[in-house]
Amino acid sequence: MNIEANDGLRRRAAKHAALADPARLLIVESLSLGDASPSELQAMLSMPSNLLAHHLRVLEHEGMLVRSRSEADRRRTYVRLAAGALEDVVPGQVRSAARVVFVCTANSARSQLAAALWRQASRIPVASAGTHPAERVAPGAVATARRHSLPMRVLRPRPLATVVGADDFIITVCDNAHEELVEPAADLHWSVPDPVRDGSERAFDAALDELARRVTDLAPRLIAS
Repeated sequence: MNIEANDGLRRRAAKHAALADPARLLIVESLSLGDASPSELQAMLSMPSNLLAHHLRVLEHEGMLVRSRSEADRRRTYVRLAAGALEDVVPGQVRSAARVVFVCTANSARSQLAAALWRQASRIPVASAGTHPAERVAPGAVATARRHSLPMRVLRPRPLATVVGADDFIITVCDNAHEELVEPAADLHWSVPDPVRDGSERAFDAALDELARRVTDLAPRLIAS
């Protein structure tokens, strides 16, 4: 095999080289389950901001990270793993949960869809809630679930305070909800754009696809407690 001419092998080697630094490996491990802002990563890893910025640039250069602007505070960004970032790399972090609770602002679309996907992927119980629940589930979410043959329990949106328990594993799927929560804080955050704001079938399908990818990645790495 001509290693120098094998572009795929060189890309894989570059990815492994980027992960050879313990700090960058820890960043990827942290982001392998959910998204975080640079300031959250800095606090989580107890790392100086300039050093964190350097490591993020290295990972971005290898196409492993993607930044997105917060839909809540537009000055804030979130960092997430790019699709396929961990191909040929096996993440090792495993978490435990008695029940998973997906949270968004209105509990009318993303959190409801995420719960429906979770029921198909895991035996760990699941619920959903909102920080400011709407009157009803968004029709676009119901239509998207129907188009993709996803069994969805169309439950009236509920406030987080009436749903969450002390042992619940909270996953925010909305930037607004994530930035609003202080107690209880989210265990993980998935920065998924709000399809209700756009209102199109394409937006709802994109949200479902993103949630499905996240659920598929997390389910085998979350064990019942």
